[in-house]
Amino acid sequence: MTDRRPLAHSRRTLLAAGLGAGLCVVWRPARALSDALSGALRGFTGGAATSEGKVNFDIAPLVENGNTVPITVTVDNPMTVANHVQAIAVFNEKNPQRDVVSCKLTPRMGRAVVSTRIRLATTQQLVAVARLSDGSFWTHTVDVVVTLAACIE
Repeated sequence: MTDRRPLAHSRRTLLAAGLGAGLCVVWRPARALSDALSGALRGFTGGAATSEGKVNFDIAPLVENGNTVPITVTVDNPMTVANHVQAIAVFNEKNPQRDVVSCKLTPRMGRAVVSTRIRLATTQQLVAVARLSDGSFWTHTVDVVVTLAACIE
């Protein structure tokens, strides 16, 4: 009877290597915003500084059809007269027009949530930004892979 231990060790090594390679593909560091996307963001903020946080940008990381992509932007902030979200906007990197959607909000809305469907030309980076009544801007950036492109004319 042969010892099966070397085969088990080899199998574990192969499994660990495969898992490590998978993490390298899935766990990518965030990349810097492109010049076009930074310019669109500066246009909305008036050049003011932005901070990451408070904004949750819900979009699928892998989109099969770029013609109709559901998105939801939620801002974790109270909607009182003294402290509320004034506007939410979404910008993209590679569509013909950089601004995807821009919504104005009031305290009467109760919650800072915007949902819609958008078109995406190709794999790209998107940024959701919220303007608060205190003058601060909060963002959330996502990378989206699109398999069937839209907005191509």
